[in-house]
Amino acid sequence: MLRLNRLFTFILIAFSVAFSGCDMDKEIDLNLPEFESQITVECYLEPGKPYRATITESTSYFGRPEPILVPDATVIITHNGKADTLQFKPGYDREVRKIYTHFSETVVQGNPGETYSLEVFDSRGRRVTGFTRFLPVVPLDSIEWTSNEERSISLLAKFTDNGSEADFYRFTVHQDSLSDQKRTHDFYSNDRLYNGQKYAFGTSYRFSPDDTVFVTLYHLEPQYYEFLNTMDDAQDANGNPFAQPIALKSTVQGGIGVFTTLSFDRKRVVLK
Repeated sequence: MLRLNRLFTFILIAFSVAFSGCDMDKEIDLNLPEFESQITVECYLEPGKPYRATITESTSYFGRPEPILVPDATVIITHNGKADTLQFKPGYDREVRKIYTHFSETVVQGNPGETYSLEVFDSRGRRVTGFTRFLPVVPLDSIEWTSNEERSISLLAKFTDNGSEADFYRFTVHQDSLSDQKRTHDFYSNDRLYNGQKYAFGTSYRFSPDDTVFVTLYHLEPQYYEFLNTMDDAQDANGNPFAQPIALKSTVQGGIGVFTTLSFDRKRVVLK
């Protein structure tokens, strides 16, 4: 989440960098919009896990690198008419190695079709809202692996698209643990080319015998799929004066970031 704080501010200076880099003999003065900090949200609802959210404040491109917390932010998640106010209680999830700032003991049920709403506001009058719903889990049919002459191993994960509507997927592979640092593969895809058919995601030959891997297939909401794609595009453009500025498509309104559900099938495999 912390990488979100700077991405959108790059858009404000990209053109000025591009113009100044094209002709070093001329100076061009541009009146850039005055920077206004926004609330930045990262909140994923996962079945069996408590409500947790990371709330920070965006900074300018040349601002301080560390995240700015918003301890006076009020964070409310509503489900089935019950509003739950999360407490400012910074913590650390050792399993995935992620930090969160707000917490509630309410556990997410995650039944398909259930909807959740989010509201975040602070003493400065800033307000962020969002809505999300749980999609049905798309199961992994099988996971196969093959080795080459060097005994390096690649994986092939197969699943069946349901064909009833447009679907969006994320496929990840982690080695040894589920932390971001251990993620070896990460793909996003829509089912435009394989709607209603069997499909497979594969990996490179990078694993070894006796490695433990976690293979996960996420069924994504369309807005989260768009968020992930624009996030990658914005990162690719960052630092490139000739790249076209990218507008980050957040899944929330009034701020920056993501509020979504995590519907997934995951398998732990020991490669033998």
